[in-house]
Amino acid sequence: MLSIKPMSGYDIKKLIETSISNFWTESYGQIYPILKTLVAEKLVTRTTEKQSGKPDRHVYALTDAGRDVLRDWLALAPTPQVDRNELLLKLFFGEEIPVDVSLAHMAEFRLRHEQLLERYQAIEENIKSEHAENPNAPFWLVTVRYGRRTSEALLRWCDDAAHTLGTATAKPVAKVSTPTARRSRTERRRFSPPIS
Repeated sequence: MLSIKPMSGYDIKKLIETSISNFWTESYGQIYPILKTLVAEKLVTRTTEKQSGKPDRHVYALTDAGRDVLRDWLALAPTPQVDRNELLLKLFFGEEIPVDVSLAHMAEFRLRHEQLLERYQAIEENIKSEHAENPNAPFWLVTVRYGRRTSEALLRWCDDAAHTLGTATAKPVAKVSTPTARRSRTERRRFSPPIS
């Protein structure tokens, strides 16, 4: 954030909330200790601004050394990460609950991405209209478009998944209590599908 302009810790938090919060978040409890460390390592400077009737405002700015470290980090390949997705985890074990509950979870998930899609479109329009000349604009656009394309794909997935579950539950299921049937069900539960 300080590569954009000098800011206070409060400014950094607010800018995170209005820019990158859909894919990266930091709390005040993380921001201030990091700033203190960066100042100690001379990667960031801190100046104090007096404010009438308010506490002093501490403004942090990136040093040349700090920008060099930032650029070195940006050049490193991102670390692969596995997303933790509670919805998918619950759907995976969805046989244990009524399908209507799973469908309700998916409906909430779909609504969330409809709202996100509207937000992404508004952000993209703002970047185009208010920041067209900013050299950061192309990079901001590719990040917001990642979110937009992801939400568009997830909306299609929601429709497909709802159709799949609706079709599966529409089929009549014979209730059989023979030992063979019980053994078959147990074996099916033990099956470990290959998950990449």
